[in-house]
Amino acid sequence: MSEWGDDYDEDGIEAEPIDVDENTAEVADDDTGELADDDTGEAAAEPSLYYGSVDEFLREYLRHVYRRKIDGRHKVWAARWWEYDEAVIRLEALWRSWEHLRLDGKTGMSVWWRDHADHHMAVLMDPEGPFLAADATAEENQCKKGAPLPYQAPPAGLFPDVREDPGSAA
Repeated sequence: MSEWGDDYDEDGIEAEPIDVDENTAEVADDDTGELADDDTGEAAAEPSLYYGSVDEFLREYLRHVYRRKIDGRHKVWAARWWEYDEAVIRLEALWRSWEHLRLDGKTGMSVWWRDHADHHMAVLMDPEGPFLAADATAEENQCKKGAPLPYQAPPAGLFPDVREDPGSAA
């Protein structure tokens, strides 16, 4: 019994707690515990990735929204970013966290910028960071204020689209 009286809804049926995913506020299916579609009560499909690889995420999104003057002195970047292990790992973390947090329509993007993008991008662009071995004075590794970050495509097949092979997305 709750402070509001008997635990019954309007029809006199005993009310039971429901499982709700704390991250997405989606209701879980009573029988399976899987997330349920709000309209049908059927198990909801796993959300699909928006970008299929870290390369696509960087090429199509990140380099265009995170515009900074890269002068090789105060901030560095490598157009051939995929040649630097730490950079790949950090960019992969940025992509995966973006994919997860984009589904939170309330504060997801704010959390992504604050906790992920600003942190990792500051490390990536630090003159003593992952791109330390890159030729910071090379024109290919610099950009003017407001221009997209320098980018060269990685070798074909280096970052396959994981949407095409669902087993590799996990």
